[in-house]
Amino acid sequence: MIVRAVKTKKVTGSSLSLLDLLDDALPTLQERSIVAIASKVAALCEGRVVPKAGTDLEKLVREEADWYMPQAEKLHGFVLTIAHDMLTPNSGIDESNANDSYVLWPAAPQLVVNNVRRHLCRRFKLKHLGVLIVDSGFMPLRWGAIGLCLAYSGFQPARNYGGQQDLFGRPLAFSKTNMADGLATAATFMMGEGAEQTPLAVFEDLPQVEFLTRDPTGEELAARRTPLEEDSFAPLLTSVQWLPGGKTN
Repeated sequence: MIVRAVKTKKVTGSSLSLLDLLDDALPTLQERSIVAIASKVAALCEGRVVPKAGTDLEKLVREEADWYMPQAEKLHGFVLTIAHDMLTPNSGIDESNANDSYVLWPAAPQLVVNNVRRHLCRRFKLKHLGVLIVDSGFMPLRWGAIGLCLAYSGFQPARNYGGQQDLFGRPLAFSKTNMADGLATAATFMMGEGAEQTPLAVFEDLPQVEFLTRDPTGEELAARRTPLEEDSFAPLLTSVQWLPGGKTN
């Protein structure tokens, strides 16, 4: 696998469209490559920015969440939330590199990657191309950011080991590798978290990835989600008295 970060113009709220940004930053793309886009730059291009002055952050977090923990549970300035089917602090809202503003997640990440994939396939006359939107996340009991995939298109998000055995003939209990979030972590590592101004990453030489010539179906998207009660961390997650956020209905 080869992955490289791509420097772009500095983006402020609605200063240019995401497709224009990609056209400027990506002069060429190879067949069977994947383009990763930082959620922040996608959101900025959508104008998903709220000035910090006069904004109640906790109220904004609740409005952007599917579910959130009660205020008494807040730690390190974050409210733990479930948003876009992921456990994340503050509904993904960020204030770094935001020029005194709060940057939200894109309104509809799946539509963004679907549109970007079609645009780039037409522009570069490609058949197999993957796109994903990534953001920083945290792993329990570990310091530091990893990457999360908000949305993907053009490839299978998991490698299935169903029906296979390990080296000693034991059936594999966990039969899928999370390719989408693994790629998101690699992209986040390459993009950086500071002033690098590299909100894009391009992956090439990906023999492990199964490419598709279409967007994921609704059934495929639903298959990526694990019901709260069936999650491996269910004893922890279900012990929380989650409150419904603005995105629940």
